[in-house]
Amino acid sequence: MSKLDRMQPTEKIWLDGELVDWADATVHVGSHGLHYGSGVFEGIRCYDTPDGPAVFRLTEHLERLERSARLLYMELPFSVSQLVEATLDLLRTNGLPACYIRPIAFYGYGTLGVPPGENPVVVAILSWPWGTYLGPEALAKGISAKIASWRRVGPNTIPHAAKATGVYLNSMLAVLEASRAGYDEAILLTEDGYVGDGSGENIFIVKGGVLRTPGLSASILPGITRETVIELAGSLGYDVREEPLIRTDLYGADEVFMTGTAAEVTPIRSVDNVEIGDPGPVTREIQELYLDVVCGRQARWQHWLQHTSPGRQRAATEGC
Repeated sequence: MSKLDRMQPTEKIWLDGELVDWADATVHVGSHGLHYGSGVFEGIRCYDTPDGPAVFRLTEHLERLERSARLLYMELPFSVSQLVEATLDLLRTNGLPACYIRPIAFYGYGTLGVPPGENPVVVAILSWPWGTYLGPEALAKGISAKIASWRRVGPNTIPHAAKATGVYLNSMLAVLEASRAGYDEAILLTEDGYVGDGSGENIFIVKGGVLRTPGLSASILPGITRETVIELAGSLGYDVREEPLIRTDLYGADEVFMTGTAAEVTPIRSVDNVEIGDPGPVTREIQELYLDVVCGRQARWQHWLQHTSPGRQRAATEGC
C-alpha cells in the first residue's frame, strides 16, 4: 500500500458524539473549514499486537489536537478523555485489528466570512485500513527525496506547531513538485535556508554515530513519532542533538531517515540525487526497536499502547 491508495470504507465514523454510517458522515459545502482551511487534525495508528488491537500514544495525539485547536482560537466541544473513549468505541465497532485513525475538528456551516463567528466546531474521527504510507519497500530499502522550491511556512506566518488543515497546502505543493520530478518525498527548507521537515514527516541525520534533528525553531511540527524516536535512541545509548541543519548536512550524512505516524521510521536513500546509500545500522536499529514498541513486543514501553479491549490475550506469534 502507498500514500496514494484509496480509502477503504469501514462501518462507522464518529461524528459529533454519535456513530454514523460511513456514507452518512457528510458536511455542508458552506462549511468554513472547507473554504478557509480552518481545522486541525491528527494521524494515529492502531496496531495488531499480541494482546489485541492497541493504539500508539492515543492520549498524546489527542492532547496535541487540543493544543492545535487552541492555536487557531478554536475551542473543542469535547474533552481529551471523551475523544479517547470515542476513538476506542469506534475501533471496537469497526472491528479492525490494525488501522489508521484520523480525528479532525473544523469550523462548520454558519457564516462564510473570514472570521468563523459563531460557526459550530465539527469533530469527527475516522478509522480505516492503511498500510505503509510510502509503500512496502520504503521501510526496507529507503526512499528518494528532493529539496522543495517551496519554503516551510515561518513561525510568525502560521502557527507551525499546530497540525492545522490549512498549513498542509504547504506540504501538498512540495510533495507534488517532488513526485512530478520522480522523487518519493519532499524536504522543505525554512526561509533562512535551514532544513525543516518533510511533507508529513520529521527528519534525522546520522553522522559519526550522533543523531541530529532540527529543533522547533526550524518551523517543524512537534512530531510525536519524532519525540518517541529521540527517547528510544537515547535508551540505545545514542547521542541525540536538536540543532540547525543545512542541506549539505543531508548530502554528507552517513544516514538519513524520516519519522511520522504514517511513515513510521523510513530511511532516505538519496537527496537531490546525491546518494546516501542503503539504510544504515543506526537507522535499522532504531527502526527495529520502534516497530517492536508499537507492535507490543517491548514490555518497557507498554505504557504507550492503549488497548481497545484490555485483557485480551493471543499467541505471541500473532500480531504485526
